[in-house]
Amino acid sequence: MTGALVYPDELLRRVFAETTTAAVVGASANPARASNYVMAFLQTRGWRAIPVNPNEVGRTINGERVYASLADIPFPVQFIDVFRNSAAAGGVVDEAIALKPRLDIRFIWMQLGVRDDAAARRAEAAGLTVIMNRCPKIEIPRLFGNADRLTLLSQPG
Repeated sequence: MTGALVYPDELLRRVFAETTTAAVVGASANPARASNYVMAFLQTRGWRAIPVNPNEVGRTINGERVYASLADIPFPVQFIDVFRNSAAAGGVVDEAIALKPRLDIRFIWMQLGVRDDAAARRAEAAGLTVIMNRCPKIEIPRLFGNADRLTLLSQPG
């Protein structure tokens, strides 16, 4: 996995179709930060987005309670959106692997500029689908235009 990262559109469509809830690891309360506006974008398009940031516990971000870690989330999250740097991504992936059965985790998504090939191999060996160096705020409009989650699910193929 050291070369260019190519993900077929059909794979990306499946990730979004099979996701109802995303955990945004590294979410920021600052609306100028990418993690905040990507989280808000997901919410406006029909996904539930749960902020994870130990420095923001006790607060809400975009109307959702902030959790210190993935382990603190008490309900299923299929999609882990990693807004941490590449050096920290492996720890997030390892936590997601450990919590996969309890949280129904299916997908690890590392944001633009974030790539950890070793962590991706571990996640894939555990049965998770991994997308690296991509942003859902870019990919969703590219794949679906202005459709929200419910509209895209009702479209054939």
